[in-house]
Amino acid sequence: MTIERKPAKPKKCRAATCRASFVPSRMGQAVCSPKCALAVVEVKKAKEKKSLALAGRREIKVRKEKLKTRADHMKDAEKAVRDYRRTYELSIGSGCISCGESQESILHAQGWKTGGAFDAGHFMGKGARPELRLVPTNIWLQCKSCNAGSSKYARKGQTVSQAFREGLIARIGLKAVEELEADHTPRKETIEQLKAITAEYRAKTKELKKGLAA
Repeated sequence: MTIERKPAKPKKCRAATCRASFVPSRMGQAVCSPKCALAVVEVKKAKEKKSLALAGRREIKVRKEKLKTRADHMKDAEKAVRDYRRTYELSIGSGCISCGESQESILHAQGWKTGGAFDAGHFMGKGARPELRLVPTNIWLQCKSCNAGSSKYARKGQTVSQAFREGLIARIGLKAVEELEADHTPRKETIEQLKAITAEYRAKTKELKKGLAA
């Protein structure tokens, strides 16, 4: 008895550049022509190459992470906190804490500067008061000029620091400012604590930006 073979059903070519309908001439045939077979092989090679490159970058990242010192982790944590404070202050429309200029005015005058027109500046400098370098209430939005120590206040008889203090009093009140100035609590974060701070503030910044984009 002869068993009749059912005719093959048409299928779409697997090659992304083709996707034409064809009738397979053999079992397991996924492409319509040798040209498309070659294209599929090239795509597979490209994916494998990309996968290897990603794996290599991840390995390098892991190695770099293992070589980081406490000082490196402190820099990461500080950047994460500053990035969040800058993003938050910009999101609520704050101007520069020192000169009081609006975001619009600052962008118009300093928008050309490398890294943007805005920084997150410390009220109590991290050099003299390192214990406050990661305290969010010590970090506020400043224009690039003020954060760099511009002499624009000379005509007003004020330094940038004095103007910063005046602006901060207007924002949070004299009592809160004096409490910050009097805060000498030692803060000796461990590497694990610094990693946690970095992760926390990166996540907060990401969530804030996500909300602003919605």
